[in-house]
Amino acid sequence: MFGKKKEKENREPFNLRKEIKLLPGYILVALWVAFTIFLLVWIVAASFSTAPEIMRGEVFKFESGFHPENYVNAWTASNISGFFMNSLLYSIVTMVCVILISAPAAYVLSRFTFLGNRPIKSSFIIAMSIPQVMVVLPLFSLATATHLTGSRIVLILLYIGMQVPYTTTFLMTFFQNLSRTYEEAAAIDGCSPMMTFWKIMFPLAQPGIITVGIFNFMNIWNEYFISLIFASSADTMPVGPGLKSVLTSMQYTGDWGDCLRLWLSYSCRHWCSISSCKRRLFPVLPAAELKDEHVLYGLIAAEHFRRFL
Repeated sequence: MFGKKKEKENREPFNLRKEIKLLPGYILVALWVAFTIFLLVWIVAASFSTAPEIMRGEVFKFESGFHPENYVNAWTASNISGFFMNSLLYSIVTMVCVILISAPAAYVLSRFTFLGNRPIKSSFIIAMSIPQVMVVLPLFSLATATHLTGSRIVLILLYIGMQVPYTTTFLMTFFQNLSRTYEEAAAIDGCSPMMTFWKIMFPLAQPGIITVGIFNFMNIWNEYFISLIFASSADTMPVGPGLKSVLTSMQYTGDWGDCLRLWLSYSCRHWCSISSCKRRLFPVLPAAELKDEHVLYGLIAAEHFRRFL
């Protein structure tokens, strides 16, 4: 309640001259939003239509009726459910393992001073800057020599190695902003450093851990290049390469309805992740200094752009 009153007090008074100057920008944004909404509505309508209706441009007429069973057919065809389950397995296992590895590492690196602290921090930054293309061939040679190509274990280990530097660097900044009073009180009560971390500092870092966990989940779910090389079989293939192969075959058969339905099924997961990320990221305000939800979406876009590069 007090926050809303303070927000109202900090609002700038309405300035007609300023709003008139911003009117062209408002018009462009409104046109872009209307165009985007129209495309989404068209895709949703086409997903409930048949392929001939889509080709004739009669998406909104629904002459043959409403077809919700199209989603069932698209989900059961070409092992789509298997692709989604593989991605879910990779994302959840990687997210949990990375948190269990990176959270203690970030806590030690940010709260304790010891020989090699700075080189380890620098090594994480250097590891984040190495392109994936440079390490794919050596990793593939090692996996081939150990006869582990095409297995889920190799892909999970690679994903964990990819996410640990970023997660550790993210959590180091968060742990540095926590007060040392909690650690001192725990030491007075007889807690060891390990007990202090798991029982006090780890729960206090929950907003940051949830946030970086959501980012890791999204990155692993969207990963394409590594999985295309190390998961070549249909049994281990995640949703990215799996949907690509299915959509390529559907383009030759002319079944554009299934293409749109698969795209919607894949995109719904993104929208749910962004919504949950928005709810979970705002508790990290003291560490991240986020003051507007547009900054959040910019941060999400910047993270995906960084992973793309």
